Formats: sequence, C-alpha cells, structure tokens
Amino acid sequence: MTNVEPDIRNELTALLPNLRAFSNSLTRNRDLADDLVQETLIKAWKNQDRFIPGSNLKAWLFTILRNTYLTHLRRRKFEAEDVNGELVQQLSVEASQGAHMDLIDFSEALARLPREQREAILLVGAEGFSHEDAALMCGCAVGTMKSRVNRARNKLSEILGLQDADGGESSSLSATITQHLVQP
Repeated sequence: MTNVEPDIRNELTALLPNLRAFSNSLTRNRDLADDLVQETLIKAWKNQDRFIPGSNLKAWLFTILRNTYLTHLRRRKFEAEDVNGELVQQLSVEASQGAHMDLIDFSEALARLPREQREAILLVGAEGFSHEDAALMCGCAVGTMKSRVNRARNKLSEILGLQDADGGESSSLSATITQHLVQP
C-alpha cells in the first residue's frame, strides 16, 4: 500500500498516543491495549480505501478500536484463561469402554457361578448383608455362608484371570471391582 498519502501516514502516527490512551482506558491492561491499537492500525491500513479523504480520521480510528475491543469482549465470554494448562487437563475424560467391558466380563463370570455361590456373593458382597443375616435368609449355617462367599470370590478371580503369578490378585480394574464387591 505504497499509494498512501504522506499526510495520512503522518496523521496515523500523530494519533498513536490518542489511540493508546483510549485503548488503555477501555482495557486497563497495557498489553491488551497495545494489541488493540496494533490491530486497529492493521484494520485501518487494510481498509484505507473505505476512509473518505477529508473526513475525521481520528473518529474513524476510534470507531475501529472500539469495535475491535467489543469483539474481543464477546470472544472472551467463550474463552477461559488457562495459563498453566490446568483447565485443559480437566477437560479430558478417561475412556469408559474399558470399565464397561470389565463390567460385562464380571457379569458373565458371575453368571457362571453355581446358584448358591452367586446368591451368597450378591447378598454379602453387593447388598452388604452380614454373613449371619445372609445365612438366615438362605437357611444355612454361618460357616456355610462364609465358605460359599469365599469359594465364589476365588472362582470369580479365577474366571476373570485376576490372579497374578504369585497367586495373589492383580491390580486391574476388574480386581478392584471384585475386591470391593465380594470381600467380607
């Protein structure tokens, strides 16, 4: 844009302090104010053919600056300042497919248990009844109920492959579900 008249260049330069002062009063943030002034000058430079020679250049620039500031405010409503990236980290969601598949596997394993063991593990582990109350409901001795729960727990661990090389339970999500659901 080399065809800009020298007096328009001079006027733009002369109006910089006024633009900065107006921008500072709008934003109360020196960095943002400087960014708005720069953006205003870029817009004015790109759209200089829209400026009518002989009209009020200062009013035209202040209008561009004000509109640029208002656009910034509208956009800011939809943005959150995230300097350290903490908000972005909170937006990520763990994949839920694994937990869903674990639940399906657990349900299938539970269905493979003998009826008495399944009933015992559900009463004690899932429903939270004591061994004594569960034994009363099933019409068996407390020792029998404890044995059924223990055998069900071991069988579920075996079916789900939750035993590690040492014979202890692994730390997978399925093991955690099983531990919380079926341990006395």
